[in-house]
Amino acid sequence: MLIKKRYFSWFVILIIVAVSTGIVAQDRPAANFKQSDLIAVLQSDAPKGEKAITCKRLTIYGTEESVPALAPLLADKELASWARIALEAIPGPAADAALRDALGKLDGRLLVGVINSIGVRCDFNAVDALVKKLDDTNADVASAAAVALGHIGGEQAAKALTQSLTNAPAGVRSAVAEGCILCAEWFLAHDMTAEAVKLYDTVRHADVPDQRHLEAIRGAILARRSAGVPLLIEQLRSEDKERLGVGLRTARELPGRDVTEALAAEMARLSPDRRPLLLLALADRSDSAVLPTVHKAAQNGPKDLRITAINILIRLGDVTCVPVLLEAAIEDDAMLEQAATETLIRLPGNDVDADLLARLPQAQGRLQQLLIELVGQRQISKALPAVVSSLHDTDANIRGAAVRTVGIIGQDRQTADLVKLLQETSSSSERSDIEKALLAISGRCGARCIPHLQPLTWSRDSGLHMIGLHALAIIGGSDALAAVKSAIESAEPPVQDEAVRILSTWPNNWPEDGDAGQALLMLATSAEKMSHQVLGLRGYLQYIRGNKKLSNERKVAKIKDVWPHIKRPEERRQAVAVLAEAPIASALELLTTLTDDPAVAEEVYSAMVRIAGQDIPGVSKDHRRGVLETVAEKSSNNSTKQRAQKILSGIR
Repeated sequence: MLIKKRYFSWFVILIIVAVSTGIVAQDRPAANFKQSDLIAVLQSDAPKGEKAITCKRLTIYGTEESVPALAPLLADKELASWARIALEAIPGPAADAALRDALGKLDGRLLVGVINSIGVRCDFNAVDALVKKLDDTNADVASAAAVALGHIGGEQAAKALTQSLTNAPAGVRSAVAEGCILCAEWFLAHDMTAEAVKLYDTVRHADVPDQRHLEAIRGAILARRSAGVPLLIEQLRSEDKERLGVGLRTARELPGRDVTEALAAEMARLSPDRRPLLLLALADRSDSAVLPTVHKAAQNGPKDLRITAINILIRLGDVTCVPVLLEAAIEDDAMLEQAATETLIRLPGNDVDADLLARLPQAQGRLQQLLIELVGQRQISKALPAVVSSLHDTDANIRGAAVRTVGIIGQDRQTADLVKLLQETSSSSERSDIEKALLAISGRCGARCIPHLQPLTWSRDSGLHMIGLHALAIIGGSDALAAVKSAIESAEPPVQDEAVRILSTWPNNWPEDGDAGQALLMLATSAEKMSHQVLGLRGYLQYIRGNKKLSNERKVAKIKDVWPHIKRPEERRQAVAVLAEAPIASALELLTTLTDDPAVAEEVYSAMVRIAGQDIPGVSKDHRRGVLETVAEKSSNNSTKQRAQKILSGIR
């Protein structure tokens, strides 16, 4: 119950602090706080929440003058931590003296807090008093003293901690070991390497928790520098996973080329499952001596090690890695091939591009295919002539790789090469790949490709004709549109159907192309096939909706003209959607004539509400009210009715 009350009181204080922080921050800038005013708050009967925030402000504005006001709070269970925060930050010996003085007056958690603050301030004058606390019967106090001594460091602290390590109670020994390790770090920082090594070794061989052993092992290795390699290797060979982890971590930290070479030599002695782990650690050393080891691992050894090495080469490799990676990429192993290919794609450097380019003319078989794929993925445009020459290779895999790469780096001239290749093959899969490449180039190079595509639009082969139309649809423009319209008028039925489909989607990419609008209207009103009429109508409505050159008046007029030809509810809804986006009087007038169609009545009512809800030139408020009242009365859709009623209530 006592603990619950204590936590509750702290919770209350924190709330008060948070609230008072906000209030004060609004009242005046923090820079205007005067230390004398803050001290006065601490010495007054102010609520503890206010005193807590005052302590916090003294961390910024406090000097030695505020120490006498803060010191008494160290004995206050609710304000001690706030006072210590300020004392930890205030410069000068007065704060140290106040904390040391409290050592003999406090006990329990309050004493632990003071000891922790002394450790934060690294007060050498407190060492004697802290050494005495190592024997305190309260384990928390003794543990805090041990850690504080470690933070302070120095020979006296190290000697006391070493002696305590052998006879400290089990509950305190871990903290004493931590203090020893901290002292060892202090020795290292002051170039007292021998003393640091001795202290680390003492902890390594002491009866302390495993975590302290691991910390001491790492410190002992790093303190010895190159001489720590045997101890490091001992950890790498250990059956204990935690020690192995320390070894791998320290392998990354311990500097020196000789260390790198020693670890590289250890690779062959480790078990196969640990070699990739050590190789990754070596790769993180940023040492040029690592690269030969990674090269070797990428060439030989277990597959897992090779894949690890290959992946490492993405960030460490250079042009010298290319032969190794190419060899791995054409091996009969899917995982090796994938890893090596990915690394070759991502390996940086213009010299890598030059190396791959130089190999391409002489390459054959799988290597030739790989190089073609790589120059595409790396976008090496200088390789284009060699790639184009492979478009007619007898090997289908090489032809396919060449087609894909031409699609990536090819220009308008290569459109002619692909068209010629299309005319030479009847394979559906090859035609599909070539079409993808043609579409990619057409999208990239635009109208410059049209002359090269004309043989396809003249072809009697329906498949080729349709591929040509697809490419033209990517390019757009009057010439491309003319070819599509010509196919609708004179091509074979399958091509004609595809040309209609292409024209119907034309406004998605080229909504402002007026010629397309007229062609679509012709389809919608006079095409022989019903399917062509429907597609033409949908495309025409999309054209009206998306064409920014058309005024709202013209859009409404076009919808009015085409409405008699719209037979199906689907297209009527599409037409109503166009009217809903035209906030003008003529749109509202046309909509009011369409409410008798039950198939689209609710869409019409919704559109009317949308338009009547706005101030429209030429439409009076009374007219708008009348429209909205009609909708509220006749609509069956509750949402539409509510929208209408809400707008009605706002029209004055």
